[in-house]
Amino acid sequence: MKIAKIYKAALISGVLLLSSCAHEDQPKESWLDFSVPNKTDLDKWLDSSFLDPYNIHVYYLWNQNLVDNNRYLYPPQGNKVQPAMEVVKKIWIDSYTTIGGADFVKKIAPREFVLVGGINLNTNGTVTLGLAEAGQKITLFQVDNLNKKNRANVTQFIHTIQHEYVHILNQTKPFDEQAWAKITPSGYTTSWYTAAIATSRNLGFITSYARLSIYEDFAETAATILTSSKAEYDAILAGVTDATAKANLKAKEALVVKYYKDAYNIDFYALRDEAQKNTDFVINN
Repeated sequence: MKIAKIYKAALISGVLLLSSCAHEDQPKESWLDFSVPNKTDLDKWLDSSFLDPYNIHVYYLWNQNLVDNNRYLYPPQGNKVQPAMEVVKKIWIDSYTTIGGADFVKKIAPREFVLVGGINLNTNGTVTLGLAEAGQKITLFQVDNLNKKNRANVTQFIHTIQHEYVHILNQTKPFDEQAWAKITPSGYTTSWYTAAIATSRNLGFITSYARLSIYEDFAETAATILTSSKAEYDAILAGVTDATAKANLKAKEALVVKYYKDAYNIDFYALRDEAQKNTDFVINN
């Protein structure tokens, strides 16, 4: 009984001692910085153009938690951010808003854009232009290289966004995968990057990357049409010398058109024409 009392007393003493020490070690002021950084004019523009109307956050400052740290990546130059996002806004968002309705992008959109200044080079020598993750985030690379006055450059840049957004639409409402897989069942390969684009088109694929899977095939087909005028896409088809391949490309185009109409009540060709009109606006202004 006596031992128990001594133990109890020692325990109480120890607790008091620890409490006293902990109290003495408390900093007079918090070491954490809870102050809100002042927003720049760029931050305010991004908020008014993306965050406020569409709940899309645009990250352009370096954050190692948002990118693959095993790659040599770096943030974009500050003066490249707004021009790049103006392209995104005008050609992607405004086109879908005009044809799909004012709330279309508000309801279905990535909630984060992550901008990277330079190239994302893969070990096989290919370059990743963009990534879509879980339908919530799109990462865009080579922002520093965008030239708004160069049509080919703008087309390549917006192709990335159109492609990744198609994936997000497919995640929301799947396309007819079985019907698609029957069109060119034997042409898919993980070594897609070894084939010339002319070779891939004469196998029934709009680009070589489309040969990676039916999902990339669908996205590439839709994105290529959206970033081409009717005349430009007709010229692509005219360059395909294999009759079966040309018929397969047209069959895939028909499935894309049907998907947009059935899943989202969107006239795909009207969307293409609107995107082309907005591309002209970007380049000429």
